[in-house]
Amino acid sequence: MQTYVVGGAVRDALLGLPVKDHDHVVVGATPDDMIAQGFRPVGKDFPVFLHPKTQEEYALARTERKTAPGYKGFVFHTSADVTLEEDLVRRDLTINAIARADDGTLTDPYGGLRDIEQRIFRHVSEAFTEDPVRILRLARFAARFSDFQVAPETNALMKQMVAQGEVDALVAERVWQELSRGLMEQKPSRMFDVLRDCGALARILPELDVLWGVPQPEKWHPEIDTGVHVMQVIDCAARLERDLPTRFACLMHDLGKGVTPSANWPAHHGHEGMGVKLVEQVCKRLRVPAECRDLAVMTAREHGNVGRALQLRSNTIVTLFERCDAFRKPARFSQMLLATECDARGRIGPDASYADAAFPQLAHLETALAAARGVNAGEIAQSCADNPQRIPERVHSARVSAVKAALNAADDEDES
Repeated sequence: MQTYVVGGAVRDALLGLPVKDHDHVVVGATPDDMIAQGFRPVGKDFPVFLHPKTQEEYALARTERKTAPGYKGFVFHTSADVTLEEDLVRRDLTINAIARADDGTLTDPYGGLRDIEQRIFRHVSEAFTEDPVRILRLARFAARFSDFQVAPETNALMKQMVAQGEVDALVAERVWQELSRGLMEQKPSRMFDVLRDCGALARILPELDVLWGVPQPEKWHPEIDTGVHVMQVIDCAARLERDLPTRFACLMHDLGKGVTPSANWPAHHGHEGMGVKLVEQVCKRLRVPAECRDLAVMTAREHGNVGRALQLRSNTIVTLFERCDAFRKPARFSQMLLATECDARGRIGPDASYADAAFPQLAHLETALAAARGVNAGEIAQSCADNPQRIPERVHSARVSAVKAALNAADDEDES
């Protein structure tokens, strides 16, 4: 019986990165051997055991055979005579198919060390095509290791998988899991570059895929292309270390520009409202968690208003707060402001960049919200006890006055 550290722990150590978790493969053992040594079985599809002290996972060396479409259509085989090389060949990428023995010796039968040195994502074998999740995983790795490139032959395999419908067999929960993890990497745009290049994005997120090639006014968007803009926005969110709901809202905020009449391009009047239905459609299909869905819908609908915040009257600002439920959920409203800040900064072209531009709208609306929340709605309600139908109007009016005072607003001027 021999044990090896495999996968991400070996890869990350070779890249000089922190290692969080260790996965182990065991060669020359049976389930009874593992149990006899105190390991606790936890695997459902194939034998996986937890170490009695470290609680790290140890999996018996195994082979697998494709039996049905999708990522669950596999039959696994484990036995004491399965070799380390046979186990490694079933892994997705060469950089994840390196094993390290207890004495530090590396087993690298498929060129993973070479590909780490050359910064290449390369499939281990043709078995890569049997599991569509591997496309998503590779794309996620591209967001994490942004200086790696996909080997041409691997990209060709992924295109083949898309053409054969393998990507269509992915379940929503798994797609969301990989997309959400990729959004939290250091350069999320790379994930979507990879998915677009092999054609998978058009199958997984067609509402996003259509944005490439849609022009915007160069005066406001020096990058011009809407798809390029959205990628700049999510990378800005990553650079500013925003949370997942904010990053997802950044990804979804401009979907409406994909359905505005092409005769009106590069203008996209009303794209905010058009985008709401598309965001809801994506979230329903991928079963996006409510926290991410609600923020994304609100950001798609309101980011134009937030961008114009300095020109809005106090009454319009309070109405915005009411529409966004900001009095009950001020933290979510702040997340929307952060997403819109990334939208404003995600505009980078060859001759102009807003990457570090100021975004005074954020402080402006935060100040206004704090003032409006300072109004004692309960006290107003008590003063209207004899005429309760006037309560909403009186509370709204008081909040408008508070916002006007806090912003020193001159509301006799028209909004632009």
